[in-house]
Amino acid sequence: MLYDNFTPGTVAPKGSEQAAIWFAFQSDRLVMFDDGQGVSVPQADRFEALNIPFSESYYIGLFHQTPVYAVAVPTESVLPPPYFQKDLRALMMEVDETLFSIAGRAKQVVQWSADHAFCSRCGAATKNHSTDRAKECIKCEFTQYPRLSPCVIGLVTRGPEILLARSPHFPPNMFSTLAGFVEPGETLEEAFSREVGEEVGVSVAEVKYCSSQPWPFPHSLMIGFEAEYAEGDIKVDGVEIEEADWFHVDQLPLIPPLGSISRQLIDQYVEQWRR
Repeated sequence: MLYDNFTPGTVAPKGSEQAAIWFAFQSDRLVMFDDGQGVSVPQADRFEALNIPFSESYYIGLFHQTPVYAVAVPTESVLPPPYFQKDLRALMMEVDETLFSIAGRAKQVVQWSADHAFCSRCGAATKNHSTDRAKECIKCEFTQYPRLSPCVIGLVTRGPEILLARSPHFPPNMFSTLAGFVEPGETLEEAFSREVGEEVGVSVAEVKYCSSQPWPFPHSLMIGFEAEYAEGDIKVDGVEIEEADWFHVDQLPLIPPLGSISRQLIDQYVEQWRR
């Protein structure tokens, strides 16, 4: 989707001398600053003015007509006050959807660039493409574009009940919707049905698309579904899922935070059922 007041771009506008917004990442964490009046993303006409070392910058687009860049900060660099690191997942709960989306886009560009410094075909060094978001091999001229990993995520419903599950890495007592990556040769609907069967042992019907969300951890596209329970008893796989159960819409456990697509799917169904 196109977010409010943000226009994505690849080539920076020429001759612009206005202050830019800098989404700088160090060890997967966003660099922010606190001037005593609030926390925000750094702004400056040049990133060098912030006295923070960086390896390369990447133009991301315009936000409220202000240029936006992504920057990689070396892991060993010490951030000068008042700059500090911020976990991107925590940022999701503190800013609006557009700003989080831009931050996620910036993170993926920085990570993709670092992961494609060399050609996957011949092993030679790569360079940035002059007009596209791509890496071009300086030897064999093979072009590599950013890759996304499609991931299906969905809510299984049974009347006033929804099926939620816990992964071992979740915060204590938190339950969420089921999810998994799409395999070669699958449709999205087939992938979701398979994941539900593998993770909790039940089958579903009437799988329908709801919405999608870019998910920069590290480079996924979450594709959201809703499906009706068909048959089977819950039997968790014990690896990806350690616990699962049916929950009434009026008696839900701790669920994911606002801003996540899993929360959106849950909230939408709860509201729909209560109406």
